[in-house]
Amino acid sequence: MIVLDTDHLSVLKYDESPACQALRRRLKSSGASVTTTIVCVEEQLRGWLGYIKAQPDAVRQVMAYSELHSSLRFFQLFQLLAYDLAAASIFGDLKRQRIRIGTQDLKIAAMVQANDATLLSRNLKDFSKVPGLKVQNWLE
Repeated sequence: MIVLDTDHLSVLKYDESPACQALRRRLKSSGASVTTTIVCVEEQLRGWLGYIKAQPDAVRQVMAYSELHSSLRFFQLFQLLAYDLAAASIFGDLKRQRIRIGTQDLKIAAMVQANDATLLSRNLKDFSKVPGLKVQNWLE
Protein backbone atom coordinates (compact mmCIF):
# COMPACT_ATOMS: atom_id res chain seq x y z
CA MET A 1 0.00 0.00 0.00
CA ILE A 2 1.20 3.49 -0.90
CA VAL A 3 0.06 6.45 1.19
CA LEU A 4 0.26 9.93 -0.33
CA ASP A 5 1.27 12.89 1.81
CA THR A 6 -0.23 16.30 1.08
CA ASP A 7 2.59 17.36 -1.26
CA HIS A 8 2.09 14.33 -3.54
CA LEU A 9 -1.69 14.78 -3.39
CA SER A 10 -1.35 18.40 -4.50
CA VAL A 11 0.53 17.31 -7.61
CA LEU A 12 -2.22 14.80 -8.48
CA LYS A 13 -4.91 17.49 -8.33
CA TYR A 14 -3.49 19.15 -11.46
CA ASP A 15 -4.16 16.62 -14.23
CA GLU A 16 -2.35 18.50 -16.98
CA SER A 17 1.01 19.01 -15.29
CA PRO A 18 3.97 16.87 -16.41
CA ALA A 19 4.74 16.09 -12.75
CA CYS A 20 1.21 14.78 -12.28
CA GLN A 21 1.39 12.58 -15.36
CA ALA A 22 4.77 11.16 -14.28
CA LEU A 23 3.49 10.45 -10.77
CA ARG A 24 0.33 8.80 -12.12
CA ARG A 25 2.39 6.53 -14.39
CA ARG A 26 4.69 5.53 -11.54
CA LEU A 27 1.80 4.85 -9.17
CA LYS A 28 0.04 2.73 -11.79
CA SER A 29 3.19 0.74 -12.60
CA SER A 30 3.79 0.05 -8.89
CA GLY A 31 0.72 -2.19 -8.77
CA ALA A 32 0.13 -1.12 -5.16
CA SER A 33 -3.10 0.29 -3.79
CA VAL A 34 -2.89 4.07 -3.36
CA THR A 35 -4.51 6.03 -0.57
CA THR A 36 -4.05 8.98 1.76
CA THR A 37 -4.87 9.76 5.37
CA ILE A 38 -7.69 11.54 7.12
CA VAL A 39 -5.01 13.87 8.54
CA CYS A 40 -4.07 14.98 5.00
CA VAL A 41 -7.74 15.68 4.35
CA GLU A 42 -7.92 17.66 7.58
CA GLU A 43 -4.90 19.75 6.54
CA GLN A 44 -6.40 20.59 3.16
CA LEU A 45 -9.85 21.42 4.52
CA ARG A 46 -8.47 23.54 7.37
CA GLY A 47 -6.46 25.52 4.84
CA TRP A 48 -9.45 26.36 2.64
CA LEU A 49 -11.80 26.96 5.58
CA GLY A 50 -9.27 29.31 7.18
CA TYR A 51 -8.87 31.19 3.91
CA ILE A 52 -12.63 31.53 3.50
CA LYS A 53 -13.07 32.79 7.06
CA ALA A 54 -10.33 35.40 6.70
CA GLN A 55 -11.32 36.56 3.21
CA PRO A 56 -13.61 39.62 3.12
CA ASP A 57 -13.66 39.78 -0.70
CA ALA A 58 -16.74 38.01 -2.11
CA VAL A 59 -15.09 37.05 -5.40
CA ARG A 60 -12.16 35.44 -3.59
CA GLN A 61 -14.58 33.63 -1.29
CA VAL A 62 -16.36 32.19 -4.33
CA MET A 63 -13.01 30.95 -5.66
CA ALA A 64 -12.11 29.48 -2.26
CA TYR A 65 -15.46 27.70 -1.93
CA SER A 66 -14.94 26.30 -5.41
CA GLU A 67 -11.51 24.97 -4.37
CA LEU A 68 -12.99 23.52 -1.17
CA HIS A 69 -15.67 21.78 -3.23
CA SER A 70 -13.04 20.51 -5.66
CA SER A 71 -10.98 19.15 -2.75
CA LEU A 72 -13.97 17.28 -1.34
CA ARG A 73 -14.64 15.68 -4.73
CA PHE A 74 -10.95 14.81 -5.11
CA PHE A 75 -10.76 13.04 -1.74
CA GLN A 76 -13.75 10.89 -2.69
CA LEU A 77 -11.39 9.11 -5.09
CA PHE A 78 -9.50 7.58 -2.16
CA GLN A 79 -10.18 4.99 0.50
CA LEU A 80 -8.85 7.08 3.40
CA LEU A 81 -6.70 5.67 6.17
CA ALA A 82 -8.37 6.34 9.50
CA TYR A 83 -6.73 7.57 12.64
CA ASP A 84 -7.76 4.50 14.63
CA LEU A 85 -6.69 2.94 17.93
CA ALA A 86 -3.73 1.16 16.33
CA ALA A 87 -2.46 4.43 14.86
CA ALA A 88 -3.12 6.27 18.13
CA SER A 89 -1.09 3.68 20.02
CA ILE A 90 1.85 4.01 17.61
CA PHE A 91 1.51 7.80 17.78
CA GLY A 92 1.77 7.62 21.58
CA ASP A 93 4.90 5.47 21.31
CA LEU A 94 6.46 7.91 18.85
CA LYS A 95 5.61 10.88 21.09
CA ARG A 96 7.30 9.15 24.03
CA GLN A 97 10.42 8.76 21.87
CA ARG A 98 10.43 12.56 21.54
CA ILE A 99 10.72 12.52 17.78
CA ARG A 100 11.02 16.15 16.78
CA ILE A 101 8.55 16.54 13.93
CA GLY A 102 5.13 18.15 13.76
CA THR A 103 2.16 16.49 15.42
CA GLN A 104 0.26 16.05 12.16
CA ASP A 105 3.27 14.47 10.47
CA LEU A 106 3.73 12.15 13.45
CA LYS A 107 0.07 11.09 13.15
CA ILE A 108 0.55 10.42 9.43
CA ALA A 109 3.65 8.34 10.19
CA ALA A 110 1.71 6.37 12.81
CA MET A 111 -1.12 5.62 10.37
CA VAL A 112 1.35 4.51 7.70
CA GLN A 113 3.12 2.22 10.16
CA ALA A 114 -0.16 0.83 11.50
CA ASN A 115 -1.01 -0.24 7.94
CA ASP A 116 2.50 -1.49 7.04
CA ALA A 117 2.50 0.93 4.11
CA THR A 118 4.97 3.20 2.32
CA LEU A 119 4.57 6.97 2.57
CA LEU A 120 5.27 9.19 -0.42
CA SER A 121 6.38 12.65 0.70
CA ARG A 122 8.84 15.37 -0.23
CA ASN A 123 9.44 15.86 3.49
CA LEU A 124 12.15 13.23 3.87
CA LYS A 125 14.00 15.44 6.35
CA ASP A 126 11.30 15.05 9.00
CA PHE A 127 9.81 11.68 8.14
CA SER A 128 13.25 10.02 8.07
CA LYS A 129 13.43 10.71 11.83
CA VAL A 130 10.67 8.16 12.45
CA PRO A 131 12.24 4.75 13.15
CA GLY A 132 11.04 2.02 10.80
CA LEU A 133 8.91 4.32 8.63
CA LYS A 134 9.05 3.47 4.93
CA VAL A 135 9.11 6.81 3.13
CA GLN A 136 10.09 7.83 -0.39
CA ASN A 137 9.90 10.94 -2.56
CA TRP A 138 8.58 10.17 -6.04
CA LEU A 139 8.56 13.81 -7.13
CA GLU A 140 12.31 14.11 -7.71
